[in-house]
Amino acid sequence: MISYKWCNGKIPKDIEIKQVYGIVFNEDGNIFLRIDNGIYKLTGGRPEIEDKSIEDTLKREFIEEANITIKNIHLLGYQLVDENNGIKPYAQVRMIAQIDEIFENRPDLDNGKLYKRVFKSPKETIELLNWGKVGKNQIEEAVKLAKKYY
Repeated sequence: MISYKWCNGKIPKDIEIKQVYGIVFNEDGNIFLRIDNGIYKLTGGRPEIEDKSIEDTLKREFIEEANITIKNIHLLGYQLVDENNGIKPYAQVRMIAQIDEIFENRPDLDNGKLYKRVFKSPKETIELLNWGKVGKNQIEEAVKLAKKYY
């Protein structure tokens, strides 16, 4: 059974990063979500060789999936994922950022899907993502960190 543990702070160098997702705020304090086949999701994805940093990964994914630029990116923390299959646990990174510019919606450059783009309050985001206690904690911590930086 897969286990998830939320960790604040920097990702240890010996832990592989398999995912970088953003909790991205607009000027009203609402969070950007994309809708994929009726399911609300954060935007992000896997680091690629051309990405020089996790910030670059997040910026690239926002352009590819949502055609949105982001700014003021800060590390929130990471989920340590253990699939309990003998493979070393890995990190799913969460970052916060602000919307910079929103361009015309277009299909995802990676897979051709066109996602609906919405902004929801933190409370609505917790409900719509439906990630349980771990997800609720991530969003609540993101709001606290956003208040500090924005």
